[in-house]
Amino acid sequence: MRRDVIVFDLETVVDADAARRLLRQPDLSDEQARDALSAYFLEKTDGRNDFPRQPFHQIVAIAYAHLIREPGESGTELVIRRLASGGTEKSTEAELLQGFFGLIEKRAPQLVSFNGRGFDVPVLKYRAMAHGLSCPRWFNEGDRWNNYDARYSNEYHLDLLEVLSDYGASARCSLDEVAAAFNLPGKLETSGDDVRKLFERGQIGAIRDYCETDVCSTLLIYLRWMLFSGALDIPAYGRAVLGLRHYLEHERAERPHLGLFLDQWGEAAD
Repeated sequence: MRRDVIVFDLETVVDADAARRLLRQPDLSDEQARDALSAYFLEKTDGRNDFPRQPFHQIVAIAYAHLIREPGESGTELVIRRLASGGTEKSTEAELLQGFFGLIEKRAPQLVSFNGRGFDVPVLKYRAMAHGLSCPRWFNEGDRWNNYDARYSNEYHLDLLEVLSDYGASARCSLDEVAAAFNLPGKLETSGDDVRKLFERGQIGAIRDYCETDVCSTLLIYLRWMLFSGALDIPAYGRAVLGLRHYLEHERAERPHLGLFLDQWGEAAD
């Protein structure tokens, strides 16, 4: 397995420029363009779904947890190194993408996501191509059966939604639903539906904070999967969970959203 593990999540809004181009309505405001694109897809799906297709999602935040897989006395250990958002509040989408794919080129980590194959990865690819970026290692790493695009191999990308639903054989639950079932915090004060409103108000920091708490939930579900699958034994699982608790406690003074997540986690455990 890969030494580096990146548990990640994206937050996006509709790309208003792309919407104006598709709709051939260059005079629409950003807000009007986003509304019009939703109406376009609602009509395209006969009223079933107004969610825009992946190429039209502009990335406004990429959050991640970086873990290192190390050998221990009884098997694998997972040690958390960092939990953060890529770039800064002022970073452009292209800069966020360069940071993400630069990490692939440098470390070729195992990616861990929740619905990454259905949404996050296609968005990353489309948007990287929209900006004329390149990431050869994405396509050259691994072999025929184990690589970033191999759906049924988890070595380079473990999509928790896929494995938990047996690749669609059972119901696909949301991150918040799985967190609730596992007695984990899940969503706090913000949800995905709030991201557009926050973006249009210029509250990028709040979006980044929300994205980081989603990564915390994804990470905890990942650790449960690693325990269940036998990739971590019970002591190693306990040490990984304790390591995350200590990390969040250390960060809470400067990053209150992580402290809030830790508090909610503690209440759930109690």
